[in-house]
Amino acid sequence: MLFLALFFGLFMFYPLGYMFQAALWPEGHFTLELFRLLFLSPFQLECIWNSFQLAIIITALTTLVTLPVAHWFSRYSFPGKALLSGLLLVPMIMPPFVGAIGIKQFFARFGTINLWLDQIGLVPIENGIDWLGAGGFWGVVILGVLHVYPIMFLNVTAGMANVDPTLREAAENLGARGWRLFRTITLPLVMPGYFAGAIIVFIFAFTDLGTPLLIGYTRVVSVQIFDKVVEAGTNPFAYTLVIFVLLLTVVLFLLSKKLTGGKSYEMMGRGHAGEASLPASTARRCLIYGGTLGLLLVALLPHASVVIQSIAQHWFMTPLPTEISGQYYAEVFRHPLTLSSIRNSLFYSSFSALLDLVLGVAIAYILTRRRVPGAHVLDAIAMLPLALPGIVLAFGYVAGFNIPVDPQHPPVAWYQWLHDFVDPSANPTLLMIISYSVRRLPYIVRAAVAGLQQTSVTLEEASLNLGASPLRTLLRITMPLVMANLIAGSILTFSFAMLEVSDGLMLAMKEAYYPITKGIYQLIGRVDPSAPSVACALGVLGMLLLTVSLLIASKVLGKRMGQLFHA
Repeated sequence: MLFLALFFGLFMFYPLGYMFQAALWPEGHFTLELFRLLFLSPFQLECIWNSFQLAIIITALTTLVTLPVAHWFSRYSFPGKALLSGLLLVPMIMPPFVGAIGIKQFFARFGTINLWLDQIGLVPIENGIDWLGAGGFWGVVILGVLHVYPIMFLNVTAGMANVDPTLREAAENLGARGWRLFRTITLPLVMPGYFAGAIIVFIFAFTDLGTPLLIGYTRVVSVQIFDKVVEAGTNPFAYTLVIFVLLLTVVLFLLSKKLTGGKSYEMMGRGHAGEASLPASTARRCLIYGGTLGLLLVALLPHASVVIQSIAQHWFMTPLPTEISGQYYAEVFRHPLTLSSIRNSLFYSSFSALLDLVLGVAIAYILTRRRVPGAHVLDAIAMLPLALPGIVLAFGYVAGFNIPVDPQHPPVAWYQWLHDFVDPSANPTLLMIISYSVRRLPYIVRAAVAGLQQTSVTLEEASLNLGASPLRTLLRITMPLVMANLIAGSILTFSFAMLEVSDGLMLAMKEAYYPITKGIYQLIGRVDPSAPSVACALGVLGMLLLTVSLLIASKVLGKRMGQLFHA
């Protein structure tokens, strides 16, 4: 507990406290002047309003997409259900900012769709439709919805599967059918699961950095925070934006607790999907297959566009490439930037997964095997990173671990070493590993807790009764019994760290330390015509890695997979 307290204190609460101090006590005394200036700035108000619009619309559209699909998959049985359920999670395998590369190629003013419309004579290319809309606003919305709806789907489906089927049967016996049954029985009982997913979706949409950057929709809060990273040590106004985002996150969670905390959602029994599912009629099957396949067709479009771009040898002013080649995949392993970024990401992700394994096992063991005062607080802290925006923590690291060095007056050796080892402007390796670890710690904690809850404690008690020490019992008895869960959780933490966006873009300031996501971002900004294809090839390799990881984790964790994304 002492070690965990030190870790969270130094790498979570210290950066957050540092930013609060810089925003509220900029000159040694408490003041709200910076916040007053923030809300007096027309430009900053526009950025805040744009971010709110994105978050509200993405959350609303995600809800409209997810609720009917979750209802179908939790209420009815039909051929191919398991396969379609797995395919619905595919959009999670790619950060939306990678998909933005291909989407721009398809939906830009001179992109594939407008060129097709010009060829068939519907819309002349000089009057091409602005599909991305309002400077890229709708492009960000579409990519956001397609990326985060699986998280909502997992939460809502799990909630619906747990609804006691006898409640629905009682309502049906009293005459409720169709929409009325769903509105009065099912929907109220899944509100906790829905709010858990909706909050994560809203926060993601409000703080997403990569997609607006690549689409070019820069008047949002996340991009403004990113632009102020270089001023972290000198401009106190930058902290105000970060604290605003953090306070918004806290308010949203308190609001969700208020909305769901005043009502009782307890049921005498828990639902069992197999028992509660009804055979879908022919007409309903057509609706389910049509709706699901239509959603998948749209959801996989960014992935398809990235794959096509990665093999496009020549693609200019034509709907599709006129020449294709696999040379860019070979170039990924020859290009200096991509090669070093792969090497860096492997290093950062491997050590962060190892650190997560140690922390996750310790936290899960305390939560399930020990009665420790304040264990519920530890559980809440461990899950906090799911709701903590990446840009907030990354900016906190940049600001809080800034160790200035005056080149005109060389510091003492220990101070120089601290600067070289900790300050991200000099070497971000340590903080990259820590940030990846903190952000993905909830996955390994939930996976380890699930494994320990499924394992009888009597085996450990027998080991202790035979004279084994607690540590020996943990290593020889407990760990082997939950090894599958730990492997699944570790694979997830490793894979998601490989494609982490906010930390990579903000902490890695020198090319020698770029991870994969920062490498992709830099390639897109280069004049070299082959750079976007190399970036897409790198993105496809990342997708393949995360696909395999999710399949393994889903196989091991089963229905508990949804708990990993439950704040």
